[in-house]
Amino acid sequence: MQDLAGRVAVITGAASGIGAAMAWRFARAGMKIVAADVDETGLAAVCAELVDAGHAAISVRTNVASADEVEALAERAYAAFGAVHLLCNNAGVVPSGRYRAVWEFPLEDWRWSLDVNLYGVIHGLRSFIPRMLDAGHEGHVLTTASVAGLISGSGSAVYSAAKHAAVRVTEALYASLRERNAPIGVSLLCPGLVNTRIYESERSRPEALRPADGPARETAELQAIAASLYAGAMSPEEVAELACQAVLDERLYVLTTDSFDDAIRERMTAILERRNPAFATLLALSRRDVGERGRPSTAATSPTTAA
Repeated sequence: MQDLAGRVAVITGAASGIGAAMAWRFARAGMKIVAADVDETGLAAVCAELVDAGHAAISVRTNVASADEVEALAERAYAAFGAVHLLCNNAGVVPSGRYRAVWEFPLEDWRWSLDVNLYGVIHGLRSFIPRMLDAGHEGHVLTTASVAGLISGSGSAVYSAAKHAAVRVTEALYASLRERNAPIGVSLLCPGLVNTRIYESERSRPEALRPADGPARETAELQAIAASLYAGAMSPEEVAELACQAVLDERLYVLTTDSFDDAIRERMTAILERRNPAFATLLALSRRDVGERGRPSTAATSPTTAA
């Protein structure tokens, strides 16, 4: 889409972080905003600020893990504005205790991560794409995945597995729409470190998916490392600017940093050369991402997770 003014954007995960920043960026481009999030209080605040600033915006409390709630979101968006031109499948969560080995994560962590990070994308596509195709107008879909969906290794397995799947689903969407010559573009946003509240995700975990022994806890040392890294990370507003430009350019792959390029290349080259890979720790990659932005990084030996 070359002209965003007067168009309608639906953004999930819009109560904070990248989602809230995208709501503001697309609103400033003249779009009408349908903001969705499970955090009803934060969502209402973002929407109220948008309206006070003169933008057209509504909020719809939505748990993207529920197909019925995402369908209700679509119905509300079309009832309010008559169309949807941009769908931003942005909601995401990271279960705590992300430094565990893959076999140590409880099933509740797997289910919650997959429900939000993968099925949230799937539900969005199933509810909105048929409506957008029926309307026949140009549009765009943006999936917020992560650079964690392009690299591999031991770190944050439940989050990264869901993001790898979200990457594949989005690539399939891109291919399917092109095969049909549909006027709908696709962008796959894969941020590195971003200064958001994603590591406070436990605040929104459903009661039914809480482990019997409670959420895992990081050590104070690891919490300090993560806090230092994310304090020096890219801002949500910078990411939203890149996302907006990708929509205008109809660009599929949108990476916020080249700090992970070697890790992406190593994985792909190992596959093509049929050899065993040498995975770097996510901490080392994350430190490089922050360090290359000209901010101080913190030394440590344990892995962390990209946004």
